Amino acid sequence: MNSIFELSPHLWVLPVVYGSGDFALEVRRRLRDQPCDCLALPLPPSFANAVERGVELLPQISVALQAEPDLEGAYSLVPIDPCQGVIAALRHALELGIERAYVDLEVAAYEVPEVPLPDPYALKQLSLEKYLAALLPSLPAPAEQSQRLERIRYMAYQLHCLELEYQRIVFVCSAADWPWIRQAYQARAPYVQPYPAPGLVQLCRVAEESVYFALGELPFLTHLYEHRRAELMGESSLGVDGIKALLLEARDAWIYEQDLDTHWLTPQCLGLLLKYVRNLTLMEGRLAPDLYNLGLAAKQVVGDDFALALIEVAREYPPQRMPSPLEDLRLGMGKLVDLDGQVRPFRDRLQGAPRHWRSLPLRPQPPRPDQEGWAAQWDPYGHCSYPPEDRRIESFQQHVRAQARVLLGEQQARVEKFTASLKDGLDMRETLRNWHRGGLYVREIPPSRGQIEIAVFLFDSPAQAERYTWRTTWYAEHAEESTLCFYATPFLDNMVGPGIGQSQYGGCFFLFPPRPIPDVWTDSRFDFTRTLEERLLAGALFHSAEPRIALVAPHPPQASWRQLARRLGRQIVYIPLKRFSPSTVDRLRRFHVLNDKQVRSFAARFIRDLR
Repeated sequence: MNSIFELSPHLWVLPVVYGSGDFALEVRRRLRDQPCDCLALPLPPSFANAVERGVELLPQISVALQAEPDLEGAYSLVPIDPCQGVIAALRHALELGIERAYVDLEVAAYEVPEVPLPDPYALKQLSLEKYLAALLPSLPAPAEQSQRLERIRYMAYQLHCLELEYQRIVFVCSAADWPWIRQAYQARAPYVQPYPAPGLVQLCRVAEESVYFALGELPFLTHLYEHRRAELMGESSLGVDGIKALLLEARDAWIYEQDLDTHWLTPQCLGLLLKYVRNLTLMEGRLAPDLYNLGLAAKQVVGDDFALALIEVAREYPPQRMPSPLEDLRLGMGKLVDLDGQVRPFRDRLQGAPRHWRSLPLRPQPPRPDQEGWAAQWDPYGHCSYPPEDRRIESFQQHVRAQARVLLGEQQARVEKFTASLKDGLDMRETLRNWHRGGLYVREIPPSRGQIEIAVFLFDSPAQAERYTWRTTWYAEHAEESTLCFYATPFLDNMVGPGIGQSQYGGCFFLFPPRPIPDVWTDSRFDFTRTLEERLLAGALFHSAEPRIALVAPHPPQASWRQLARRLGRQIVYIPLKRFSPSTVDRLRRFHVLNDKQVRSFAARFIRDLR
C-alpha cells in the first residue's frame, strides 16, 4: 500500500466510504495485493459472532441487531451488505482464514456521525490516494468530548495493542475518520474505557420488500455484483453497465406487463433517457444517479408504467427469495418492525450516503380486486369519452388529413422541360434521366381539389378478432368532434378507476364534419367482408362523400382493398404508419371510456400518461 496509509511498519489503514460498491471492489483489490495476518474492523466486539455468521449466509442479506437502553427503544444495526467495504474485507478474511479484530468502542447508544462525503463514483477515475487527498480539506474534525472522538481514540489504542501480536495489520475504517485516527495513533491520545455491551446481538434476515433500505447500492446492482463475483467476471465497469442492464430489464418487464406486441423504447429513446438521467444527476452535484433520478427520467421520457416497472426491478434481489433459518425483519427509512411487532427507530453503524424521502407522483395499476369491483358496478347504458384525449386525437387526425392532401397534390404533379419558369422546383430525377438530351426539367404541382372527409387508421394489421371484441360507432357530442367508428380491446378488462376503463384501438376511422351514419358493425351491407380491417375500410369508403379517403396503416393497402375502392368509386391515399413517432402512436392508441359525464370531474386522478 501507499505510505500515506502506513501508520507503522506493521500497520496500514484502508479508508472507505460506507455503502459503496466501488469501494468494496477497491478493498478486495488492495487486500489481494497486500496480504495481512490480522484484519481490524470498525465494529465493537459484541457484534463479532452475529456479523460473521451473516457473512457466511451471503448472498442473502441479513442485519446484526442490538437493542439500546434509551427511551425510544432504538436499535443499532450492522447490515451484512456485500457492497459494503467493511463486509467485503471481512468476507475476504473469512475465506482466507485471516484473524479478525473488532476494535470499535462499546457504547450505550450509538450516535451516527453526520459527515458529508463526495460521490464514490469518482474512484473509477481517481486512485484511492488522490480521492482521499482531495477529501482531506473538507473533513470536519470530531468535537471535543463527543462520542465520535471517544471512538476514534479507543480504536487508535486498540491498534497499538494489536501491533504487539501481529506483524501485518490492515485496519478498514471510515474515510471520514482516518485522519483523526492517524493523529490519535501517533499522539497516543488518552482513551475512555468501553461501556458494557448494551445487549445481545441478534441476526435477522431482511424481508424481501425491505432490502432496498438495508443496502448501500440498489438491490438490482448488488445482485449483479454478487453474480459477477460468483462467475469470476469483471466488476470494474458495473457502475455504468449495471444502470444499462437495469434499464433493459425494466424494458422487458414493462413490455410483459403491458402485453405489448411491439414497443417504441428503442436504443435512441434509451439514449435520450440516459442523457436526461445524467443532467438530473449533475444538477444535484452527484456523479452516479440514485433511484429517484432514474424513476423521474423514466416517467418524463416514457411514462408512469415504465417508471413503475423500473422502480420494481431496481428493488428486486432474487437471493432473498431462498429459504433461510433466520426470522425476517422489515426495515424502512430509519425505522424497523422488531420481532415483537413494535415499530422502533434504528441507527446504522455502517451508514453510507444519507437517504431522504422525495415525492415522485406515479399512478400504479389498481389491484385486481378493485378492478373487478369497478367492472361489476359498470352501467352499460352510460358511456362517454375523456375530453383531453378527444382533443389530442382530433388534432392528430386533422394533421393526417393535411398530409394526405399534400400527398395527393404530389401524385398529380406534372413534369415538363424548363422554358421560362422553375414553377414548383427543379425535378432532379427527370433532369438526370434526360441528361443526354440536354436541358432541365421542372415540376408543377396543381392545387389539390376537394377535401378528405374520412381518415382511416389501422394500428394493428392483421387484427386478431378474438382480441378486439369491442366494436362500435360513436357519434360526435359537438361540431368540433368527428363521428368515430372503431374496433378495440374491451375496456372492462382493464379498469383504471371507478367508472373508468382503458381500451386500445386496433383500427378506427374519423368522419369530419360529423354526421350520423348507421353502425358499420351491424350493417348487413358489409357482411361480405372477411376481416375487421376490410369491414372498417368498406364502411369508410361507402360513407365518404368525397372521392378520396386517407389510410394510415403499417403496410400498403392490399389489392382487394383497392378493388373495393374502385368498385365504390373511391380512391385510397396511403400514408405509412412509421412516418409518425412510435411513442405518439402508442399514446394515441390508448384511450379511456367513462361511465358517465360526471366521472369526467375526477377522471384525471386515475388516468396516466396524459401528455
